[in-house]
Amino acid sequence: MSGTPVRRDTRGGSLPRGVVVLRPRPRLSLLLHRRSGIVAVLLLALLALVMAVSACVGQTYVPPGEVWATVRRGGGAYDLVVNELRVPRIVLGVLVGAALGLAGALVQSVTRNPLASPDVIGVGHGAAAATVLALATGVVASPGAMPAVSVAGGISAAALVYVLAWRRGMQASRFVLTGVGIGVALSAVVQLYLTDSELEAAEQVKLWLTGSLNGRGWEQAGPLAVVLLLCLPALVWASRALRPLGLDADTAAALGVRVRRTQLGLTVLGVVLAATATGAAGPIGFVALTAPQLARRLTRTPQLPLLGSALTGAVVLVGADLVARTLLPPLEIPVGALTALVGGPYLLWLLAAPGNRRLDHA
Repeated sequence: MSGTPVRRDTRGGSLPRGVVVLRPRPRLSLLLHRRSGIVAVLLLALLALVMAVSACVGQTYVPPGEVWATVRRGGGAYDLVVNELRVPRIVLGVLVGAALGLAGALVQSVTRNPLASPDVIGVGHGAAAATVLALATGVVASPGAMPAVSVAGGISAAALVYVLAWRRGMQASRFVLTGVGIGVALSAVVQLYLTDSELEAAEQVKLWLTGSLNGRGWEQAGPLAVVLLLCLPALVWASRALRPLGLDADTAAALGVRVRRTQLGLTVLGVVLAATATGAAGPIGFVALTAPQLARRLTRTPQLPLLGSALTGAVVLVGADLVARTLLPPLEIPVGALTALVGGPYLLWLLAAPGNRRLDHA
């Protein structure tokens, strides 16, 4: 930030170039990055467009006018296709994508590493292991009925990674490597269950492990929407807490920031969002990894933008689901398989490209 051009505000302070001060009330002021605001509006428009196309396109094409009329009034010839099948699925895709984008931005900001994400630190693996263990012990009958178990498993796995990686502080490399190790161990638990279970049960688990929005709707979207609403105050705090954490730990501590407590709070928030999203749609890989970095490249901000990451994650997931269910009709590809297919090459590029190994050098 020392080399960032600055300008004076109306009270003599200095602001980075492109940042404006909003004062809706005399005692309330907000900083707005102009480019981030423009990008957020464009992403919101793109998201609305992708949602509209997704509601129209499929094995049965529904004209946009009919979609709008069906959503507004209900009933009619397209009520089953639009209101029962597509709209709940689209809304769930938006919520899951936004939650994963936010979770990825929080975890990557804490670790200052673009390779870190809830996928890497074991959230998805923990949710999967909890699911198969609950099925094996007969606690529940099907993976679709156990989002709470998945959430508990994801949070427990992330907590275990945090405890094992703590050595008088948190180092990003140790955190990521511990998460990879725990993820491998939990994957072995899942594979053992698949090899010993009945064919029908194994097929159900395999479909859930891939990550899919097929057959899901308001029942999964409702709890996730509640979690996102409850997390809004924490996300507002997180947007402010991320600014000093963009500096080195000593500088942030000198500014009065309790670095370790702040890092722990941001990590817990990110894990809760990722685990809830995984419980709603299964482990969908690479959205949390790619969305924050794409948003940062669009906004060109020093820190990962939370709003931009959420909107990018929503656009990516809804768009990927649209492609997954229309690419090879009547076959429907699980959206998690498609995001993994696209995210794999992105991860290789992230590993190979110079300067992409750490957020502060990206």
